[in-house]
Amino acid sequence: MAFDLLVKNGMIVDGSGLPRYRGDVGAKDGKIVEIGRLSGESAKEVVDAEGRVVAPGFVDGHTHMDAQIFWDPIGTSSCFQGVTSVVMGNCGFTLAPCRAEEADLVMRNLERAEDISRAAMKAGIKWRWETFPQFLDVLEQLPKGINYAGYVGHCAIRTHVMGQRAFTDEATEDDLKAMIHHTQEAIASGAHGFSTTRSVAHQTSDDKPVASRLASWAEFEALVKSMGGGMVEVAGEPRGADGHKARAYYEGLSKLAIESGRPITFGLFSRRNNPGAWRTTFDIIERTNREGGRMFAQVHSRSLNVLLSFETHLPFDKWEMWRDMRKLPLAEQKQWLLNADKRRQLVEIASKPYEGPTVVGAEARPPQWDWIFALTDMKGPHKSMADLARMKNTHPVELMIDMALERDMKFFMIQPVANEDQTEALELMKHPRSVVTFSDSGAHVSQIMDSSLQTHLLSHWVRDKQAFTLEEAVKMITCDTATQFGFHDRGLIREGMAADIVVFDADTVGARMPEVVTDLPAGAKRLKQKCDGMAATIVNGQVLLRDNEPTGNLPGKLLRKKRG
Repeated sequence: MAFDLLVKNGMIVDGSGLPRYRGDVGAKDGKIVEIGRLSGESAKEVVDAEGRVVAPGFVDGHTHMDAQIFWDPIGTSSCFQGVTSVVMGNCGFTLAPCRAEEADLVMRNLERAEDISRAAMKAGIKWRWETFPQFLDVLEQLPKGINYAGYVGHCAIRTHVMGQRAFTDEATEDDLKAMIHHTQEAIASGAHGFSTTRSVAHQTSDDKPVASRLASWAEFEALVKSMGGGMVEVAGEPRGADGHKARAYYEGLSKLAIESGRPITFGLFSRRNNPGAWRTTFDIIERTNREGGRMFAQVHSRSLNVLLSFETHLPFDKWEMWRDMRKLPLAEQKQWLLNADKRRQLVEIASKPYEGPTVVGAEARPPQWDWIFALTDMKGPHKSMADLARMKNTHPVELMIDMALERDMKFFMIQPVANEDQTEALELMKHPRSVVTFSDSGAHVSQIMDSSLQTHLLSHWVRDKQAFTLEEAVKMITCDTATQFGFHDRGLIREGMAADIVVFDADTVGARMPEVVTDLPAGAKRLKQKCDGMAATIVNGQVLLRDNEPTGNLPGKLLRKKRG
């Protein structure tokens, strides 16, 4: 047989968890058509995988690429980390349904809660839809490097039906009927499901709750029960599950999963101020699945870190004097720091206790220097700024300034906001009711850099810690994730499956240091991260990246959810 693509001489880790084996993979018309020793076969393109692992493309079930897809079809930085399929539209935030003249309502939901520049969205998105089916038709026509599926978002549905009232009022009976119509229409057209947020972390730029947070539980329940297909993703209300309110919330989700028949998923993290609280949530998840519902948790492979830097955000950006300096170009900020008098004042102000409003989401927290770490390399373990300052007999703010100046202002610190205890993070990953996915790629573009959670699993937990075998880890980020999110033709190296394949060096694979770039529309900045050890990323049988560099191919597809 003449193949479109032949991946030769690799060590195949097929996503099933079964032991690796040496072999070749032949693809034609976007599908894997033959696996074995294919030495006599011809192909239009050959990838030599000698000495490398051949695995299914990684699947990321939690992204926010709804805006990014319009100006970045290959899905950076996810594609650099071996991700070939993503689910976007999480947490209730989507661009449809929405009329062009009301796009600002949707952007109001997204701008602060997901740190996506309003200016970038206005400059980068050409609005040519109103309904969700029309939006999917537009996505179908866009050039795509990777595969995209998308939820319909509660915030967008609410603002489409209620306008400005979505941010202040409960829905009327007529409002709810209209929202049910749009939910059902979206599901019928191929939406992956329905998403919502009830999280206190999700606020607009004027400190108001985003639209779906105004919804009653009855509204949320009615929309889920109306769906008739697809899955439900929820950004949750409480943090942990040991209190009465939290338990009542997760019990409510359990009851809804059983009564509606819809799979329900949400993120679940450990937190140092409430260790072990997540175990109660897993007890509820287990019982739900025994009683006929389906629920599973999305977990992370490391701490959920806010990245701090002079190039992006610092905890003091809105503090006295700091706010004036931080408005200046970076070179002028450097001159302020080199001025002894200004530096003394800045250090004095930054050393005071914080007295401002509560910080939400992935915004920089007031500094607790024992819990801010110097990100001088990706491997770690990273020393806290407090420890480093004690070693040098100086104040952490002085040290931060010194380290930034030494690196021409290109110095990152990480501020964990969840999963601080890596023992608990490992336990979360090992739980049978969890999937390792929660990158938030496309969102928090200048705040966090978690597109590399899959390669962190391979580099840290497999190679360095040996907490998982390579076969176990690959299964977690391919077959397990694809199965839970309903991509039944992806996630395995099998004949007849989609030819989404990554070729990587198990000895060197791992994320590089992040960098700050200004490649968004309107010159907005974002964090970008590439990866070592990735030899090829293949999507639907075509090579998208070689050695992490784009080939110019755009083989990605819109993955519409098929209804029986």
